Amino acid sequence: MPPPFLADTCKSWLHAFLGAAAGLPALAAAVLAVAAAPAGWPGPVRAALCLVVWSGLCVAAGRLRVARSVSVRLANSLLDTALPAPGHSVTGADAQPHRLRTGAWLVLHGLLGGASITVSGLLLMVAAALPTAWLRGGDRITVFLPVDVAGGAPGLWTLPAAALLPALAVCAAKGAGSLFRRLAPPLLGPLPAERLAALEGQVRVLAQRNRLARELHDSIGHSLTASTIQAAVAKELVETDPAAARRALTGLEEVSRAALDDLDHVLGLLREGRTPTSPPFSLTDLHALVDRVRRTGTDVSSDVTGDMAGVPATVSREAYRIVQEGLTNALRHGGPSEPVGLRVAATAAWLEVEVTNRINPINWINRIADPVLATARHPLAGRAHRRGNGQGVTGISERVHLLRGEVSAGPDASGTCWLLAVRIPLRSAP
Repeated sequence: MPPPFLADTCKSWLHAFLGAAAGLPALAAAVLAVAAAPAGWPGPVRAALCLVVWSGLCVAAGRLRVARSVSVRLANSLLDTALPAPGHSVTGADAQPHRLRTGAWLVLHGLLGGASITVSGLLLMVAAALPTAWLRGGDRITVFLPVDVAGGAPGLWTLPAAALLPALAVCAAKGAGSLFRRLAPPLLGPLPAERLAALEGQVRVLAQRNRLARELHDSIGHSLTASTIQAAVAKELVETDPAAARRALTGLEEVSRAALDDLDHVLGLLREGRTPTSPPFSLTDLHALVDRVRRTGTDVSSDVTGDMAGVPATVSREAYRIVQEGLTNALRHGGPSEPVGLRVAATAAWLEVEVTNRINPINWINRIADPVLATARHPLAGRAHRRGNGQGVTGISERVHLLRGEVSAGPDASGTCWLLAVRIPLRSAP
């Protein structure tokens, strides 16, 4: 026989043996209950009582959460099923079907496992006893019924019988394993409510990963843009104005350090799979953010009014990222020579954010023209166009819509400035 077949048969035997062994304590209790019954009860009634008590104890054991967990693990490892691990989200009355199904599985495992082991054991014992009796010159063996084994030529039939009986034992084990494999999914598999809970958990995980991806895009994108501009400023001023170049390099160091902190925060969340209890940055950190942008040489006019500390934590975190992405887009598409306006106002009902910057004609053409044509006209502008993948405005829109706010981005009425306007409600509608 090929080794995989033997391995599968051995695992089926082991699974059946464990089921029979697990039912032994309940069987001992059932035997004690039968022994305590009145002496005048007939044998069939006593056997039925023993079976009922034993089955009731197995069903009661199925109420234990560990019973289902162990049964699933045994089925997956010994029967090669692919049952999901039992969840802990189904409790109370919803868990009752789980307990009943687990109890039914324990009854089946004990009965079928005990029958499989008993039949296989008897077949193997007879397979060993028949040729032994023949070699002794003949003997009588009893397996339910007495069998006379003759010696010499008349007893040669014991040899093919001894070869056939182990094959029947293997078939019995394989049949029991196949039946267990068929019944495991309906008895140990998840219920619809548990499948729904698992899907909801997956949705929450995906939403969390998407949020972390947006945070990583906003924070690292802002830091790289600011670092690139500051490095360019330092390169230009290193000969003519060393003091200004040193200030630019100092700003570059601070921006890089902040980017590393942000990266460590997001990667830590991804590694540990936990949800952050507090945002790393909020609207109270706007002044530091504006200062970092100003160190790139950009003239930023900031107008922040209202109680930023009183803004709800979720809105404060998302609004900080919106402002960060808005300033990053202004630096990327306007350049350090173009002024940027920032207005953040928090009232009792709304949080308003506006970021404006003068439209650079070359960058505007690169954003709306064909990439090949833009590259032919201005190679540097073409590279800038290829870098712009539109994820910034998309991320801002996703954040605002999740907060049930309003967002608009595009040229203002004069057509000379780019305006990002966001309004986020701070309290639910009555």
